[in-house]
Amino acid sequence: MAQIPVNSHWRDSARTPRFFVVDAYAVLPLFLFLLHIRYWTFAIAITACLFFAILERFGYSIPVFMRVISTTLSGKNRYSRVWWKLFR
Repeated sequence: MAQIPVNSHWRDSARTPRFFVVDAYAVLPLFLFLLHIRYWTFAIAITACLFFAILERFGYSIPVFMRVISTTLSGKNRYSRVWWKLFR
């Protein structure tokens, strides 16, 4: 068995959090389902798990996917000042 150096604990700091095989972001809808067991919360939980599985299949995490959505919605032009002070 190889000896793990004491100062190597930082290497695991960038890993995606997981709850067994499920992404940790999918645990919140599952927890909601366990607190309020109804068919519609089950549907939300299953839909969220499928969404996170599809994102993982394409190689995206939730923070990266949110950045992609943000840059897509913001468009090509980036202004150095806020939009309400541009035309003064």
